[in-house]
Amino acid sequence: MADSLDAGWLRDLWYLAVPGSEVGRGRMTVRTLLGQRLLFGRTTEGEVFCFKDVCPHRGIPLSFGRFDGREVECCYHGWRFGADGRCTAIPALVEGQAFEPGRIKAKTLPAREVQGNIWIFAGSDPAAAPPIPVVPDVGDRRADLSETMPFDSGMDHAVVGLMDPAHGPFVHRSWWWRSAKSIHEKAKHFVPSDLGFTMARHRPSSNSRAYRIIGGAPETEIAFRLPGVRIEHIRTGKVVVGALTAVTPVDAKTTRIHHAIWWTRPWLSLFKPFFRPFMHKFLSQDRDIMAMQAIGLADDPPLMLIDDADTQAKWYYRLKKEWAASRAENRPFDNPVKERTLRWRS
Repeated sequence: MADSLDAGWLRDLWYLAVPGSEVGRGRMTVRTLLGQRLLFGRTTEGEVFCFKDVCPHRGIPLSFGRFDGREVECCYHGWRFGADGRCTAIPALVEGQAFEPGRIKAKTLPAREVQGNIWIFAGSDPAAAPPIPVVPDVGDRRADLSETMPFDSGMDHAVVGLMDPAHGPFVHRSWWWRSAKSIHEKAKHFVPSDLGFTMARHRPSSNSRAYRIIGGAPETEIAFRLPGVRIEHIRTGKVVVGALTAVTPVDAKTTRIHHAIWWTRPWLSLFKPFFRPFMHKFLSQDRDIMAMQAIGLADDPPLMLIDDADTQAKWYYRLKKEWAASRAENRPFDNPVKERTLRWRS
């Protein structure tokens, strides 16, 4: 895995791999993530696992084989592997041959299911890693609404593009979100937080119309943390709406964006058919602008970041640099973000 992690993403962190709903009991699915073809499965007991999709015998992808809910059977020679990756049977062996299948292990990645999403660990010791991020106050359940979308953008540009506070009136211009005439000055207070920074709780901007459907006087807090996770917590009275956006690299030039929303007011579920196309449209607008950006980035032009609108992007690069340095030097992470109020127009 070391080679794949030289493409711009970070080691020793958890990455959102796939919504749990896409991996049923007794089923397998394949995704290319972190520069590798990975096989995800769920046993009949509900345990999730992740293999590197290759048989250690002759290299054929294990995903072409069979899965009975307990073991994966290679389609080439019938070698079988348990959910922990250990080989349980080699049909070609005959009695008396001194070879123990249990000595062989398919390559696995640590996998955990949290709030209905399957995360994988990119490193060597998940027990020593920062915990998987969670959306507070919504319980350990699957999201009420979610969507995953591929972006033709590398990890850094995808993260910076999604956290960019100034693109809304231009990229997301629409009657239900922003208009060209809605641009005005904003001031938001930021504080350092776990592996990143948090925009302190505040009333949403007056030109963010989508918040109005919650009713009351909503307040929102938005946190960003490495490797590329944004969590928004919206509260109005006793009602909570939580949103998670996670960026996961496919390879050096492609990412998968996963966006999930939870709510604690059951009647909001009646509006799922209404919410879903707006979520898709919003993500599609970001996907399309980043595809256009990729054309301009092809020749690796020099880029500039300005204060204050691009300060969050600057923080992201500093956070990445410090995390990589702390791992290389075997020392605690020292958050480089300092408390600050940022001002911009959008």
